[in-house]
Amino acid sequence: MTVTTPISRPTRRMLLPLLIVLLVLIVDQVTKSLARAWLAPRPPLIFGEELVEGGLARLTYFENPGAFLGLGADLPAQLRFWIFTVVAVLLLSGLVVYAWRASAQTSTLMLVGISLLVAGGIGNLIDRIVNDGRVVDFMLVGIGWLRTGVFNVADMALTAGVIIAVLASLRRPAAHEAAERQISAPNP
Repeated sequence: MTVTTPISRPTRRMLLPLLIVLLVLIVDQVTKSLARAWLAPRPPLIFGEELVEGGLARLTYFENPGAFLGLGADLPAQLRFWIFTVVAVLLLSGLVVYAWRASAQTSTLMLVGISLLVAGGIGNLIDRIVNDGRVVDFMLVGIGWLRTGVFNVADMALTAGVIIAVLASLRRPAAHEAAERQISAPNP
C-alpha cells in the first residue's frame, strides 16, 4: 500500500514563484549567451529603420559595470562589488525569506512580483560573478531621441516585478477596506 502525502499549502503556493524564477533565469542566461556569441563581434542589428530614423529596436552587445542605465559605473571596482554584489545578495536573500514566510498571507500577485524581482536580481548577479562585475545587456528600444538604455531579460523581469509589486500593494488596502465594510455592515 502506497501512502501519499499532499503538498502543504505554503509549499504548493511556492511552486509558481519557483517556476517563474527558473523560467526567467533560463531565458535570461540563454539570451545573454546568444548575445555574446552573435552580437559581440558584430555591429548592432537595427529593426524598424524603414519606419523611424534610427529604428524602433536594436540588438547590440554591451557590458554594463553599473546598475540601471549605467548608474554607478564610474565608482571604484571594489565599491561596485560591495554595492552591486554583496548588497544585492543580502536584498535577494531578504526577498526570498519574506516570500517563503509570508507566502500563505501574501497575494498571488505580490508573489509573482517578488518572484520577478528575485529572478531578475539573480540573473544580473550571475553575470556580475562570472563576468568580472559586468552585466551583459543587448536590447534597446525607442523612437528618435526617446530611447531606453541598453537592457536584458533580467532587467525586464526587475521592472515588471516592481510594477506588479506596487500594483499588488495598492490593491491590498482596497481589498481590506471592502472586507471590513462587509464585516461591519449590519445584517438585514
